[in-house]
Amino acid sequence: MKVTVVKNVLDANERIANDNRGLFDRKKIYVINLMSSPGAGKTSLVEKTILALKDRYRIAVIEGDIQDTCDADRVSALGIPAVQINTGGACHIDGNMIRDALPALNLDEIDLLITENVGNLVCPAEFKIGENAKVMILSTPEGADKPAKYPLMFQESSVLILNKMDLLPYVDFDLERAKRTALSLNRDLKIFEVSCRNDEGLEGWYSWLAGQIEAFRNS
Repeated sequence: MKVTVVKNVLDANERIANDNRGLFDRKKIYVINLMSSPGAGKTSLVEKTILALKDRYRIAVIEGDIQDTCDADRVSALGIPAVQINTGGACHIDGNMIRDALPALNLDEIDLLITENVGNLVCPAEFKIGENAKVMILSTPEGADKPAKYPLMFQESSVLILNKMDLLPYVDFDLERAKRTALSLNRDLKIFEVSCRNDEGLEGWYSWLAGQIEAFRNS
């Protein structure tokens, strides 16, 4: 019975996510689903990405947290439309939550929609929201064992951002092991080594994202 219930939930979410994807396609909105554990640097990456690309693309953000609006407030301070989803006890954002949040945005004035998922390395990977790409962040203080422990997150993502590279000399993080394990799970995974504190490696991320947006708009 439990397996059937879970399958029904995922199937229902898949249908809603596909509807969201159809809407985004019609509006030519490129959507990323940004995932990580708490404290890995999602909001910092969102802020850096906004500052780097806001003169080229119209950006909006949907923030997912169990409660509070602190991350949405940070985004709004940059002059970017931001919608807060408070999930209560839910550990992820799903397609229905995104659908309910969209009326608060003017979809005709968005080129890039960034969804910052709830901090969690398990559930967000299972639930599509209508995104073009899942992007996950792994920070160096978390340890190189995370790809082995949470394989679905790495299998489902298009991009792995290794953040807090400025801390690499001070933490026990085997960089080559992390990359090797991640690529063994997903050989197409695009990996960027960055630091949101000192901007190391971020140009590569910006270039990749801009290229994806342009290819999507021209498709």
